[in-house]
Amino acid sequence: MAGITDRPFRQLCRRLGAAQVTSEMVTSKPELLNSLKTRTRLNHDGEAAPIAIQILGTEAQQMAAAAQYNMQHGADIIDINMGCPAKKVCHVSAGSALMKNESLVREILTAVVNAVPIPVTLKIRTGWDQVHKNALTIAQIAEQCGIQALTIHGRTRSCGYRGEAEYDTIKTVKQQVSIPISNFSISLCI
Repeated sequence: MAGITDRPFRQLCRRLGAAQVTSEMVTSKPELLNSLKTRTRLNHDGEAAPIAIQILGTEAQQMAAAAQYNMQHGADIIDINMGCPAKKVCHVSAGSALMKNESLVREILTAVVNAVPIPVTLKIRTGWDQVHKNALTIAQIAEQCGIQALTIHGRTRSCGYRGEAEYDTIKTVKQQVSIPISNFSISLCI
């Protein structure tokens, strides 16, 4: 939720009773960790714990290093973004585009979970498009790799934020894995 879940928004949500909030996604590319945009997104001054930082990337070792970096800079939870549908993110095979490569998903999740002693969570979609739905497979991989909780956006990448949420898919996933699962299914009305 880049541009949405900034620090003022997170603080407002906490004041209104949210038990946990998550940062805007931040890149795992080491050359961008010092950019103004990344530093701004990683500013959690005045925020109550737990601090959850969402990371984005395509390379397992970079993601693991980003998890370590963010933990060293105050993260209590690392959240991996495999749900962003933005073209500029998917064009570089990050965000929800990762769901098309299940072996890379396993590699990234294993690397990140093994890199940090804090909880690692994951955000996904129901799949890439209506033909390629693999939320259950990704959830099972996540559970096997040690992911502590899963958020499912109840739409495919091709749906973006439009259309009906797939609550049946979320229900099926919940019935098949034992890790906690939440859903995230906002709609845009245009």
